[in-house]
Amino acid sequence: MSRKDRIAALRRIAKERILILDGAWGAMIQRRGLGEEDFRGDRFATHNSPLKGNNDILCLTRPDIIRELHGEYYAAGADISETNTFSATVIAQDDYALGPQDVRDINFEGAKIAREAADEWTKKEPEKPRFVAGSIGPLNKMLSMSSDVNDPGARSVTFDEVYDAYVMQIRALNEGGVDLYLIETITDTLNCKAALKAIGDLEAEGMEKLPIWISGTITDRSGRTLSGQTVEAFWNSVRHAKPFAIGLNCALGASLMRPHIAELAKIADTLVAAYPNAGLPNAFGEYEETPEQTSAMLKEWAESGIVNMLGGCCGTTPDHIKAVANAADGVKPREIPERPRAMRLAGLEPFELA
Repeated sequence: MSRKDRIAALRRIAKERILILDGAWGAMIQRRGLGEEDFRGDRFATHNSPLKGNNDILCLTRPDIIRELHGEYYAAGADISETNTFSATVIAQDDYALGPQDVRDINFEGAKIAREAADEWTKKEPEKPRFVAGSIGPLNKMLSMSSDVNDPGARSVTFDEVYDAYVMQIRALNEGGVDLYLIETITDTLNCKAALKAIGDLEAEGMEKLPIWISGTITDRSGRTLSGQTVEAFWNSVRHAKPFAIGLNCALGASLMRPHIAELAKIADTLVAAYPNAGLPNAFGEYEETPEQTSAMLKEWAESGIVNMLGGCCGTTPDHIKAVANAADGVKPREIPERPRAMRLAGLEPFELA
């Protein structure tokens, strides 16, 4: 199946049923008990910086593990699996002293591994095609917030630097064979806008156009992103990109995320997606919410008609995804509302002119 045909199938299926995304990657990799040598492999055996904990580099040094994890999530019922590239930018990978070629290779190989796993499962179960989302993370530096409490204007990175980092990542993901982009765990909308501009500019240069899924993060009970926007303001800020889907992930468990997803469901004229954590972490940083607990809450979301796509973030496993897939099976996806034409603006708050 060509990528054009896969995208057409993805759009068709999204009208028929709730799509299922995979779950956490960090927790599953941690279960493998990997050591420094696993992260180094042969390629980085003499690298001058510790690499343990850099999960993205496993696309190069332990691709067997990454492929297995894609397979576990597809076997659990996921329609879409993310590439293992959440932190694969030159900005984030600078913490590990990795260069541009290393970063490019992580993204390309990460997409290639996921593509092979998805195609294998599609061949095995042609009635349920599998898709690959290129994971584009938020970066470890923010454009909207100062890096120095004593200087409100201080920034540790420029817009051009963020844009260039995303250009490199997006190009490699596209070349590696992803079906859509997932700009996720967005804490700073300006960083997201740099990624959106990178996608738009690359497409203008002739790169194949792919669907875009944008997923923000509400960091606490305030109902705002880390850079201060409400859910509606966030949507107004990125709506111009005409995303395939808009949603929320991470930071909150399902119980705390629900009102924000319900709000998004009312205002977004596109698919709404959600993949919450398995509750909130305990004192030891562990997630204790069971697959049955998570799936029960997400089933209620589905039956209430507020979601089109579901999955899991921190603490979720293939067992969680299997339970969520079973819970959403047979439930009609949310109907996309038609909203009146209006000028909708956003700073930290939404503003509408009819």
